[in-house]
Amino acid sequence: MNASKVGLLTPSSSDESINQLWHSYGKCPKGTIPIIRTKKEDVLRPDSIKGYGKRKKSIPVAQQSSVEPALTEVRKGHEYAHAQTDQGNYYGAQATFNIWNPKVQENNEFSLGQLWILGGPDSDLNTIEAGWHVFPELNGDTRTRLFIYWTNDGYQTTGCYNLKCSGFIQTNNEIAIGGSISPTSQVDGSQYEITILIWKDIKEGDWWMQYNGKTVGYWPASLFSYLSESASTIDFGGEVVNLGSGGQHTTTQMGSGYFPSEGFEKASYIRSIQTVNGSNTLTTPEILNAYVTQEGCYDILTGITDNWGSYFFYGGPGRNQNCP
Repeated sequence: MNASKVGLLTPSSSDESINQLWHSYGKCPKGTIPIIRTKKEDVLRPDSIKGYGKRKKSIPVAQQSSVEPALTEVRKGHEYAHAQTDQGNYYGAQATFNIWNPKVQENNEFSLGQLWILGGPDSDLNTIEAGWHVFPELNGDTRTRLFIYWTNDGYQTTGCYNLKCSGFIQTNNEIAIGGSISPTSQVDGSQYEITILIWKDIKEGDWWMQYNGKTVGYWPASLFSYLSESASTIDFGGEVVNLGSGGQHTTTQMGSGYFPSEGFEKASYIRSIQTVNGSNTLTTPEILNAYVTQEGCYDILTGITDNWGSYFFYGGPGRNQNCP
């Protein structure tokens, strides 16, 4: 897919068409959708066949002291730099991400930038998620790809990535969910962006997704319990898996691999952050609470401007002298 190129701290007005490699071989006929082919080796890469297409059990943590004891092991090995709204009633969210191709040390680690639509207690959490990631174990390569995810029981037994189980209903025949995104941003060079909008159809209750201005499909209301009415929190940010191989922190990069203090054209960012209210209107959140798991490894720096609205830079290199 082509991401939109942007200039220095100025939102892009470009509306480039979405192109993927498979487009060079033709298009999907009307009434069909593009689906990433699943091969035998794809299913055998995870630790178990049962785990194929499932996410490592994890949700972003606001304050470690608030974590239920039973979930301590669930979040082990996951690190975040993220910004979260206050508790409330939310009916969707939109954000623009600049996309990168971070280095991932181990095949079963990943690096991502995404938004989370959240509802319910940790142990029975409902989530809708979308963004970009590099995840060799899932995808069989180190390309940057569009992804979605959902669960209605805190990642225990329900939900999956992309279209790897029943759940998300795709209506668009041009966008391959799980497809690679290119080009990606370059340090001191061109920056490329994608914009994701997720909103709730108040009448029908379904949660719809739009990618770069094109409606992709929806998560039916019947999938969820706590998200059947509204979300209680919206979260935006980066996440990596740190397996701690060899007793050291992973070198898996978050975002560009640069700390947020490096700023534009070096650090990864999420900008134009908005939430959807009960009147089906996009509004800028008054407060975004920023959290980071290990500041020496990854970090976050929030701000607000007229051009970018609410935004933050985030990411880092992983293992370094301050993150052994």
